[in-house]
Amino acid sequence: MQNLQELPKLRDSLSYIYLEHGRLEQDQKSVAFVDKNGGFTPLPAAALSVLMLGPGTTITHAAIKALADNGCLVVWSGEDGTRMYAQGSGETRKAYHLLRQAELAGDPHKRMIVVRRMYEIRFDEVLDLNLTLEQVRGKEGVRVREAYAQASREFGVEWKGRRYDRQNWNNADPINRALSTANALLNGLCHTAIVSGGYSPALGFIHTGKQLSFVYDIADLYKVEITVPVAFWAVSQGTHDLYKRVRRGCREAFKTQRLLGRILPDIDRLLEAANLPPDNMPDPDIDPAAPAPLWEPGEGYLSFVGISGEEIRD
Repeated sequence: MQNLQELPKLRDSLSYIYLEHGRLEQDQKSVAFVDKNGGFTPLPAAALSVLMLGPGTTITHAAIKALADNGCLVVWSGEDGTRMYAQGSGETRKAYHLLRQAELAGDPHKRMIVVRRMYEIRFDEVLDLNLTLEQVRGKEGVRVREAYAQASREFGVEWKGRRYDRQNWNNADPINRALSTANALLNGLCHTAIVSGGYSPALGFIHTGKQLSFVYDIADLYKVEITVPVAFWAVSQGTHDLYKRVRRGCREAFKTQRLLGRILPDIDRLLEAANLPPDNMPDPDIDPAAPAPLWEPGEGYLSFVGISGEEIRD
């Protein structure tokens, strides 16, 4: 018999919808978009992972509540989804994955193990343990350059290198703008998967020091496979409606490559977090108001100092 309390699976959701120049309002238990011409379009909030709100959009308090209740991440973005200004929260109330991520990111030895796993996923091979991190990064650079060159030959798009001016978007050539657009969409999808799984977007392993460091880490696993060919294909079709074509190409690639079904299992494998939480712990997603379990020292814990200063032995 089906468990009716089971939460919807992220892998079964739609990837994202981008909207601009209109109003979002509540529609029964979901939401609807009213465009500038008065057109009314219901949106499947319960089956949507990311809702990207571009320029000229407004949203009601009731609509935000409906989206949050359905676990849909809301992102306020720039035109064509190429910049992110703010985002809402994810759906899980669990902290076990975050604690595991913090444990690994805070230990240099364990962090290095995760870094090597990330590169091994990109290479689809086990790396020689004698390789230094600098050598691994050098191999990764060669792999990415070869991917750009191969896509250039396949789609007949001239490639002069990855060059863009963050202060002047239009200074970049069409292929660099298409790549940036596609990567922004991939980042948004990885971001929602990360927060839906209860991980922190800030605690990166390869990238570090930004609130989206872990998003960049995970998105890099899929760029050569997804955003590079999509961007080169989109430019090969011309520059008219380029960003719209990139968005549609990414959505189709996310669907055909089943990306939403892969991101969280890949993260769980990277961080060895598939069996968390322990079976004897309450599930905060079923009862968010349940008291949190108290921390207990695990095996190998030697001693701690009590409030009075007296050393207490385990």
